[in-house]
Amino acid sequence: MAPVVQALETTPGVTSVVCVTGQHRQMLDQVLKLFAITPEHDLSVMAPGQTLNAVTSKMIAALDPVLEEVAPDMVLVHGDTSTAMAGAVAAFHRRIPIGHVEAGLRTYDLSQPFPEEMNRRVVDMTSDLLFAPTIKSRANLEQEALQGQILVTGNTVIDALNQVAAKIDGDRSLRTKIDAALPILDPHRRMVLVTGHRRENFGGGFDEICTALSLLARRDDVEVVFPVHLNPNVREPVMKKLGAFRNIHLIEPQDYLPFVRLMQRADLILTDSGGVQEEAPALGKPVLVMRDVTERPEAVEAGTAMLVGANCNSIVSNVGRLLDDGEAREAFAQRRNPYGDGHAAGRIVGALQGQAIHEFIEGSPAPQTAERRIA
Repeated sequence: MAPVVQALETTPGVTSVVCVTGQHRQMLDQVLKLFAITPEHDLSVMAPGQTLNAVTSKMIAALDPVLEEVAPDMVLVHGDTSTAMAGAVAAFHRRIPIGHVEAGLRTYDLSQPFPEEMNRRVVDMTSDLLFAPTIKSRANLEQEALQGQILVTGNTVIDALNQVAAKIDGDRSLRTKIDAALPILDPHRRMVLVTGHRRENFGGGFDEICTALSLLARRDDVEVVFPVHLNPNVREPVMKKLGAFRNIHLIEPQDYLPFVRLMQRADLILTDSGGVQEEAPALGKPVLVMRDVTERPEAVEAGTAMLVGANCNSIVSNVGRLLDDGEAREAFAQRRNPYGDGHAAGRIVGALQGQAIHEFIEGSPAPQTAERRIA
């Protein structure tokens, strides 16, 4: 959402008010600082050990007086977090129009990812404006016959990534500073970057992932960098099973700026994250997705990502193939990014103003569609 907030702030005749719930506090604060965003309302609803029901009810209750005070013409929510779902429900109950940024993503399996698949469906069902990142996500929405108007914008995550990557690329001293704080890597080894946090992988899934990484660590030409999520369901098995390997660097969760730098330096990325599935292709990095299904099938279809599941044999064999087969690895890097061209925020803000805009088409160097206008 940061690129949209930035675009709204510089749009004449528009007043934007930023409200955050405090979900994912560690990640939130550093992103707000990086993009120079100061929320007018910070609800700070998070507490250790609370259930999804508890935090969701707190979010809705805390958002309600903010909506009453601000009385907005529209509420924008992003993605599939519990915050986005609570924001949409609270606005819907007050009959305030809702715009969903990153609408239409689907696995059609409510258990994968949990609870995100339910969250995104609730938001889409209640939204008046559906900003779909891709043509496929628009098709999902059209199939469901929802009432909101649909516009294909590309994903704002690519806007944000391009902005941060340009900041890193354009400042040698910044790159040096970031690299100095990261693990010291052998330039003669290939770096595999790993992220993992999905609930569906808790337990047996992370056992498989850890076994796979331990086998990959036996290779003399590989170093693994793994920013370990703070959730004990992730942290405990990872630290226990992988802490003794010299060429596996278990580091703390990274702020967005150094994480982008890690992606730039990686030869290969292993993840169960949704956002990384979009960011890696934009950086020309092969990405293996440690899930059985994904709400982002465009990358798989475009050949920039591959589903390997949380399965040891599949992870090891496919990582080995991409590390050992240069042509296979290059084939990933040379595919087009299906998720955006860096202009999603401009399309969204233009649409909110009633302007006719060109929709995003995957792989097009310039807009190719007829102009569309949201009534």
